[in-house]
Amino acid sequence: MKKIVASIFAFAIAAPMLSQAQKSTKKAYSFDNLPVVAQTSFKKDTFNIVNYGAKSDGVTLVTKSINDAIVACNKKGGGVVLVPKGLWVTGPVELKSNVNLHLAHNAILQFTRDFSQYALVQSNWEGLPQMRNQSPLWAVNQTNIAVTGYGIVDGGGDAWRFVKKSKLTESQWKNLVASGGVLTEDKKTWYPSQKSLEGSKIKGNPGEIRADKSAAYYDSLKDFFRPNLLVFTSCKKVLLEGVTFQNSAAWNIHPLMCEDVTIRNVYAKNPWYAQNGDGLDIESCKNVLVENSTFDVGDDGICIKSGRDAWGRKRAMPTENVIIRNSTVYHAHGGFVIGSEMSGGAKNIFVSDCTFIGTDIGLRFKTTRGRGGVVENIHIKNINMMDIPGEAILFDMYYAAVDPIPLVGDKRDAPKVETLPVTEETPVFKDFFINNVVCDGADKAIFVRGLPEMSIANINLNNINIKSKKGIDIQEGKNINLNNVKLTIEHGNPLINIQNGNDVNLKNISYNSADLLFRISGDRNSNIKTSGLDVSKAQKQAEFLAGAQEKSLQINK
Repeated sequence: MKKIVASIFAFAIAAPMLSQAQKSTKKAYSFDNLPVVAQTSFKKDTFNIVNYGAKSDGVTLVTKSINDAIVACNKKGGGVVLVPKGLWVTGPVELKSNVNLHLAHNAILQFTRDFSQYALVQSNWEGLPQMRNQSPLWAVNQTNIAVTGYGIVDGGGDAWRFVKKSKLTESQWKNLVASGGVLTEDKKTWYPSQKSLEGSKIKGNPGEIRADKSAAYYDSLKDFFRPNLLVFTSCKKVLLEGVTFQNSAAWNIHPLMCEDVTIRNVYAKNPWYAQNGDGLDIESCKNVLVENSTFDVGDDGICIKSGRDAWGRKRAMPTENVIIRNSTVYHAHGGFVIGSEMSGGAKNIFVSDCTFIGTDIGLRFKTTRGRGGVVENIHIKNINMMDIPGEAILFDMYYAAVDPIPLVGDKRDAPKVETLPVTEETPVFKDFFINNVVCDGADKAIFVRGLPEMSIANINLNNINIKSKKGIDIQEGKNINLNNVKLTIEHGNPLINIQNGNDVNLKNISYNSADLLFRISGDRNSNIKTSGLDVSKAQKQAEFLAGAQEKSLQINK
């Protein structure tokens, strides 16, 4: 008996040690060891919405028919809810566990433009808890759900969105104004209704959920609270496949706090002028696969988020273990984006074999003071870009919530540079590994701008070939490593600008020509080194400004 007790006691001590050892020896994620995303599985039983009274006459609301079919499918253990070919007008649709909502060829699920069909609900807006109109497609705390097939999901977003005059042609603007709606006092922005305009006038967060705000208050601004097209919250095992998601009032596809999400062969489409018209926003999710998909939208294309400011830090749910591959982004503010609402952090992100054509910025990583959060272990390879109006690769910790490319008449002042204390509100960007990028046409090749109190750190760019107007700009960066970078630029004055850079290693940088090779500024530069750099193509090697010392730069030594 004593021997048995001793053995049990020994096992009780050893078990936690063994578990800890197993955790410590777990192989780190890499392109050779990608995260595993659990997949959905559905019964073959099919529930045709026609059998529940749906009519595809383009007029009759089929909201009840679709939701009744989903409830019946769920209660019988799951299966397929079929939307046959035809034009189906509906209000909000709520997915239930074990249900695959399947759109047949030539099926259009058209969400109604009648705002009264959308209840005001407690939801989320740009990383903050907010009162919003119920999303057209939504699910909460469900498991094993899908939207699949070959049809189109249209959010009727043109009925909700405000539009800036500067984003339309003169004829388009006249037609829009003639259609109804109201204008701002300066006549530069159109709103679809007075309620929508009134919401825009309220400073801060008009949809913020507070005890002192009544139902009447929210209703007075109802039209302003634009819903995202698809929002799945706290769901597990999600599949979106084959369907076109378009014309959203705001973001198109928004998995929020979900686990094991697969998005495959989808097309996300919004007008290029659509405010907040993101394609895909993956927020505080774990284990995500996005592949073989296309995005052509009015804001960021594929975006990683994790909550905003104190709310995001309190939620403390990073977006992690994400695979994005074989996808294309056309018009968008950014091709692949992290931020700016990343207060819960992001890690273990793997992006490969993607194409960005005409996106304002190619690879876009943005945050600002107040966010907090750590973005780390970001791996990107095999990216092709064309016709990028802004930066091909951008890291910016001064995000100002404006369009990346100024519109006609926009005035942009450089941010005030000051050093503030490091707190939980200070964001962190570190450990980025970007390999094999080709860009034919950009305004600036590479832009890195950290904070004086928190440099962007451990940025590794290898095998980069960029044709652009301007070269490389590094501000407040630490341990920045560029290897085998080829620049074909129009304006090389300077080719490389560095302001308060530390441990900047430039190896095998080639270029066509430059008036000035380096401009070094600031009194906190150190250990800037080059090797394999042909200085003969530059008329002048370096200039040092604002307290920078010549010893901070070592060329080919």
